[in-house]
Amino acid sequence: METRRLLIAALLSLAVLLLWQKLFPPPPVVAPAPMDGGAAAPPGEPAPSPPPVATAEVAESAAAESAAAAPSGPPVEAATEQTVVLEDERIRAVWSNRGAQLVSLELKAHPTDDNGPVDLVRRRVEEPYLFGLVAAGGAPSALDQALFAVERARDGATFTYRGPAGASRKTVTLRADSMMDVVVESDGDWRLLLGPGIRNPTPAEAGNRFAQRGAVYLQGGKVERLDALGTDETTVLSATALGFVGLEDQYFLAAAIPGPGLREAVIEPVLFTVDEGGRATFSPRPSDGEDPPEGMVADLQLLLAPAAGRLELAVYFGAKQLDRLDALPGSLGKTVNLGVFGFLARPLLTALRWIHAHIVGNFGWAIILLTVAIRLVLFPLNHKSIVSMEKMQKINPKMQAIRAKYRGKLKDKRGRPNAEASAKMNQEIMALYKAEGVNPAAGCLPMLLQMPVLFAFYRLLSAAVELRHAPWLGWVTDLSVKDPYYVLPLVMGASMVIQQRMAPAQGDPMQRRLFMMMPVVFTVLFLQFPAGMVLYWLTNNVLAIAQQAGYKRWRQRAASDDDGGTK
Repeated sequence: METRRLLIAALLSLAVLLLWQKLFPPPPVVAPAPMDGGAAAPPGEPAPSPPPVATAEVAESAAAESAAAAPSGPPVEAATEQTVVLEDERIRAVWSNRGAQLVSLELKAHPTDDNGPVDLVRRRVEEPYLFGLVAAGGAPSALDQALFAVERARDGATFTYRGPAGASRKTVTLRADSMMDVVVESDGDWRLLLGPGIRNPTPAEAGNRFAQRGAVYLQGGKVERLDALGTDETTVLSATALGFVGLEDQYFLAAAIPGPGLREAVIEPVLFTVDEGGRATFSPRPSDGEDPPEGMVADLQLLLAPAAGRLELAVYFGAKQLDRLDALPGSLGKTVNLGVFGFLARPLLTALRWIHAHIVGNFGWAIILLTVAIRLVLFPLNHKSIVSMEKMQKINPKMQAIRAKYRGKLKDKRGRPNAEASAKMNQEIMALYKAEGVNPAAGCLPMLLQMPVLFAFYRLLSAAVELRHAPWLGWVTDLSVKDPYYVLPLVMGASMVIQQRMAPAQGDPMQRRLFMMMPVVFTVLFLQFPAGMVLYWLTNNVLAIAQQAGYKRWRQRAASDDDGGTK
């Protein structure tokens, strides 16, 4: 039966390793990405470029079609290039009247590694930028170079152009909930561009195996995700039952909630490179299933196609902060990926935020206090597991005697298993369990029941934007990334060794040596884990050691009392 317990423990450990590797595979080697918070291209300089690369002939043809389709009327055009800033306590959005495009959107409460504000608009070498127009053939529209006349409003602006490039009007309104209402009217066959990608990740973020980059959408009540690395085919989404669609990374989101006028949303894979100035150049990604070429990074872009020349959207640019997103329309809270155990992770995140807001004001200590609370809730299961292990240790000599009795009878002279002898041995072992009141499954079942809590807490710590750049103490300045000096993983590994040495000894020496290998495996695995997750695991181990030490002291005291009573 110890072999079965060993097998179950090994399978549980293997399942943890495989599931984490599956959910968070190692990233490909990528080119260094730009830093967040860089300034947008000045108004007079060339702006951004999208993905689909088109020939000059296609671009000229698209421009000619737009000009031919322009409605009659007096021309409307600005004389000079200018920017319009829409700002509230959360965001600072910079719009250029060249093409009426969003060239920068900074989040005031979220700094980059160099303490500048996170900019959710990817810097680029040439246009279009966000909310630029892309022609049916994939080329930028001539309207992206046109200078729109600007009419300011209290909480927004209207950009209007009518001239040789065509006719278009874009109205942007900043809402009280920090979302933006966007209405686009334009002639010709066009698509509205979001992306490619979201923000400007640092090289460390681009190479972080736990970072995520891709697209997310809600259709028919179900959330779907596309990983930027694993997507090399275009995805076309009908407007029917489309709740939202957007681009995301681990912590930030740019999403559109479609209103009237949307025909379809198209998610296209792209590749990009970054120049020395931190600006990206985009190109289509071949649909050959191969990894991106060296020096190129995979990403996604979103194109929104209107049904008849007019498109209305509500858009959100910001952090994937669960409580804020839950308060917004469109079920945007579902973009926070808490995994299959989200029903457990949500209350744990709420508790973590409450502890941080009302008790300690430090997310590192909040993780420790929440771990203590979880340990208290799971105390009955842990108690049952320890008691079962102690009982198994007590009867272990009798079990080994039974096994020794049948060791020479389990196989015949030809080495074939002797089913009859094996059955008799198992019957004697089960009779021993019954006589001693031992349930062999009681030690493993509590571990199985705790696994959902473990995975839920892991997903919480991996997805919570609150932990981004959150310090604990000393050298741990960011709980969302690995410990730079590997102190926490090494201490965690040492705590696992202590915990196993304190646990009741079971099985033969070979089995115990195999169990002692687990701290080595977990230490190597946790070297790259976010410091917040390692802190949780370390705290849990320390509490387990304290619980085992308490039980040991209680047993010694009980034995001493018994001896005193006997005397």
